[in-house]
Amino acid sequence: MRDLSRRYLPAGDLREGGTALAKIVAEREDPFLVLISTILSQRTRDEKTEIASRRLFAKYDTPQSIADADAADLERLIKPVGFYRQKAVQIQKVSRALLDRHGGSVPRTYEELMELPQVGPKTANCVLVYGYGEPRIPTDTHVHRVSNRLGLVRTKSPEQTEQRLMRTVPKDYWLHINELFIRFGKDICRPIGPRCPECSFTKFCRHYPRTKWAKAVRRHPRAERAHPPRGGTSGHEGRGGHVDDALSVLDRSDRTSCPRFRHRAP
Repeated sequence: MRDLSRRYLPAGDLREGGTALAKIVAEREDPFLVLISTILSQRTRDEKTEIASRRLFAKYDTPQSIADADAADLERLIKPVGFYRQKAVQIQKVSRALLDRHGGSVPRTYEELMELPQVGPKTANCVLVYGYGEPRIPTDTHVHRVSNRLGLVRTKSPEQTEQRLMRTVPKDYWLHINELFIRFGKDICRPIGPRCPECSFTKFCRHYPRTKWAKAVRRHPRAERAHPPRGGTSGHEGRGGHVDDALSVLDRSDRTSCPRFRHRAP
């Protein structure tokens, strides 16, 4: 993960990340804001989530204020996100549940978070990682796609990917995987039109052999020797994205060089 850390988290601190959740944490380390933003982010682009979150939190930023807010006003503020009417209802439900069950505080355990309305595995894990600095692996479509392409997993759904990554990847790396893989998945390893010539991992990527660049190399092998991809000149076809190759990305030195984000108690 050194290469991704240098690119997206050079100081090894989630508060310097580029996702909407990382930016919210950088400004105000409040697990409640992380919880609400994660609900807003469902089936919504990160850029829209950030816009809607800022608009909402400028007026309502506590469980009590959102629980008491006029539903139409909530809808107006979060309109940039998809399904904003349903999400206005959802964030009021979870705010009221926090007030009724937890005195307005966001619980710190996965099990308690999963008991809240509108909270699934990804949302619970996002709260733990970005809200409390607890090592978990929130898994969205980007994390699912990148993990499968790099050969860390062979799964069909984000839920399966999360469970497999937690068994395969050392826990020391969990905290940053979501931030790094989302940024890498949006920047380089895109679902459509991936930028493979700029990737460092073509040597063991399972997707690369099917791309136009790999096919061009097979037709003209001399071109590969003259202008090899950044990930290497050989081995990707034979290895097929084995876990050992992918785990080599997660170099041990990256663990000690990157201080982990820890939530500062108010």
